[in-house]
Amino acid sequence: MATLVEFLSIRSWQPDCSVEEQLRALDAIENGNVVYLPKLAFDLLPGEQRFLDPAISDGRAKNISYDPASGSVAGTSLRGRDRLYLSEFVGRFSCSARALVERMLPDYTPHLRTARTSFRPVEVCGRKASSKKDDTRLHVDAFASSPNQGRRLLRVFCNVNPEGRPREWLIGGRFEPYAERFLPKVRRQLPLEARMLKALRITKSVRTPYDHLMLGLHDAGKADDEFQANTTKLAFGFPAGSTWVCFTDITLHAALGGQFLLEQTFLLPVDAMRRPERSPLRILERLCGRRLMDSDASNIQAPQASPPPAVA
Repeated sequence: MATLVEFLSIRSWQPDCSVEEQLRALDAIENGNVVYLPKLAFDLLPGEQRFLDPAISDGRAKNISYDPASGSVAGTSLRGRDRLYLSEFVGRFSCSARALVERMLPDYTPHLRTARTSFRPVEVCGRKASSKKDDTRLHVDAFASSPNQGRRLLRVFCNVNPEGRPREWLIGGRFEPYAERFLPKVRRQLPLEARMLKALRITKSVRTPYDHLMLGLHDAGKADDEFQANTTKLAFGFPAGSTWVCFTDITLHAALGGQFLLEQTFLLPVDAMRRPERSPLRILERLCGRRLMDSDASNIQAPQASPPPAVA
């Protein structure tokens, strides 16, 4: 299980990565591993320390969200200049994360779309949530309201905890055995369901057959107590002042503890990968024996098979 984490000694957000480092990072990321940068800290500027306070959350959203396109923040109780300065703080991390990915994974640069950034000032432990929303349970990322329509979810995380507390993660096994186990539990997508969800503004875009399956896998995996208890997993604490990167749509993960985390999401087309066959889209298409990105979302049906053993 230790091979699930690839260590790189990068110290700068604009690193001069060697070709060897770039290839190591690319292979690890596309194989579903976590690239861990233990020496890469995000240093706070004077005055930014005050944002390391859970009271800046509005108490409704679990994360503070930053929109790089508009510079606006949501999920915070701050107003006026404090809200503006918070936006600048999170926006500075967004730019730094983009610079890191462009230097470390340059093949992705022309195709990379910067999505939302989040700042997580609230302690992970102690939140009351349904199994679907409980991020302490192993899962792959899929979003109910924001279908990503096959694009990869590349995420950069950085622990900025001022007390030196680690971000405690579990990292699970490989995606394909996980998919094989839970695909039979994903219900059939109903005729016209995707169009109705979009028309009712329940989803921001059309939930493709791929998105339907990924959301079903996310929910089924989280709801399975036996899987959560018995599947093989690696406990890993990311120290304060460290950074890590992975495709969270294929890396099974859970956050067990920690506070004050910055996270940047990027969207990447599957065809921009060096090995597209390693993507969840191509794996699921192979397992289902059909294309999953057709515009008509009414014909999806998970394969009916006996669940295989737990993920190793």
